[in-house]
Amino acid sequence: MADSPLGTPKILLVDDDTAVVFSTTTILRGAGFFDVDSLTDSRRVMNFLAVNEVGVLILDLFMPHISGEQLLPQIRMHLPDLPIIVMTASDEVDKAVFCMKKGAFDFLVKPVDETRFLATVNKALEVRSLRRQVDDLKRSLLTGHLENESAFAAIITKSQKMWALFQYMTSVASSSEPVMITGETGVGKELIARALHLASGRKGKMIAINIAGLDDALFSDTLFGHKKGAFSGADQKRHGVISRAKGGTLFLDEVGDLDPQSQVKLLRLLQERVYYQLGGDVPLLSDAHILCATNQNLRKLMEEGRFRADLYFRLSVHEVEVLPLRERSEDIPLLTNHFLELAANSLEKPIPTPPPELYTLLASYYFPGNIRELRSMIFDAVARHKSGMLSMERFKKLIYDRREAVSTDTQIRGADDHESFNSFSGMLPTFKEIEERLINEALQRAKGNQGIAAGFLGISRQALNQRLKKKRQE
Repeated sequence: MADSPLGTPKILLVDDDTAVVFSTTTILRGAGFFDVDSLTDSRRVMNFLAVNEVGVLILDLFMPHISGEQLLPQIRMHLPDLPIIVMTASDEVDKAVFCMKKGAFDFLVKPVDETRFLATVNKALEVRSLRRQVDDLKRSLLTGHLENESAFAAIITKSQKMWALFQYMTSVASSSEPVMITGETGVGKELIARALHLASGRKGKMIAINIAGLDDALFSDTLFGHKKGAFSGADQKRHGVISRAKGGTLFLDEVGDLDPQSQVKLLRLLQERVYYQLGGDVPLLSDAHILCATNQNLRKLMEEGRFRADLYFRLSVHEVEVLPLRERSEDIPLLTNHFLELAANSLEKPIPTPPPELYTLLASYYFPGNIRELRSMIFDAVARHKSGMLSMERFKKLIYDRREAVSTDTQIRGADDHESFNSFSGMLPTFKEIEERLINEALQRAKGNQGIAAGFLGISRQALNQRLKKKRQE
């Protein structure tokens, strides 16, 4: 029988068979696991997990009301670090594969050998403990303590700048004032909004809408809802997103695209916290926390008269600027590995092994599309991948082609050739000096990888080798 230390975290059994619950509980308590709870009604599981800290969950698959197959992904979504042991009477291989893909820690077939069962539980608790230790170590390396750290679990980063941003977000999350989230396309502004919502502790839902392209009538209907008969075609009452976000958070994406009439209505809502459904005359109170996001320069739009100054200052009481990927390049390996796993699972392929130089190549790229662009690159590469080491060719082609397009676009837009040489004082550099500077810069950016450096320069690796060899001989 496996040893079990006292003081282990709570173990939760979820099974509609009371005989199985009794026998399993007896085995666990006999092995020293005294904090054991059980649920025979699967509908109570999510509520139980919401108010109790559980160390290991043992889950049956076939139950009335909500099956274990339905519960498993829900639990993984809300508690990604909770080890879940599936224990069921089915020995079907496809069931086991499904459960493991959905994040089960292990799959056991009833009747389970007692020794194996206890060994699995102990292993799950050990993994949980190691995860906690790693988390504690990460936390100790950070400057300062981050409260509500779990709210930021979905954001993959080890950037100190991002952790500093999380500190600020934690401090403003509980504020009733709006928060403006700014950043380039693809940096993950909605993910930041969800982290703010989780950190706020609000009990209601977060409702997210993209308001780009909504005219004033559609914006008003979406935001406020309407009464039955409010206009032609309104044959039933509709609740707006403000009502759905009651007690929670309302996230308005692409707020820079809001038309002038809609800007007035949003400003009034922020100032008065009261709104009317279309066709209604009863004032309704809004208690939703407003978060907005944009990739546009709102201050510039304000100066051009395209965005109301009073709305701008009302929305930007708190401002969270999300870093572009190029300013957090230390996260590229983490994100790359994460997307490789996601892509492989999505395409039902083994996770391919990336070559070490891939990280160097990606870190040298500007990433105008940020994290979304990196994700697209990796999903495309995994879709093309057959076997063995992940190929670099697709990444090189995408990066070098996009670099060339940017360079050509700069020339088309009329870059002044004279301005390009303003950084040189006195005599112009010779061709030889220019070539040497370019090669040195390319090698530095490529961290010494000649293949990548040659791609930066638009020449073959052999051509670069010849130039380096000639340089050494001089």
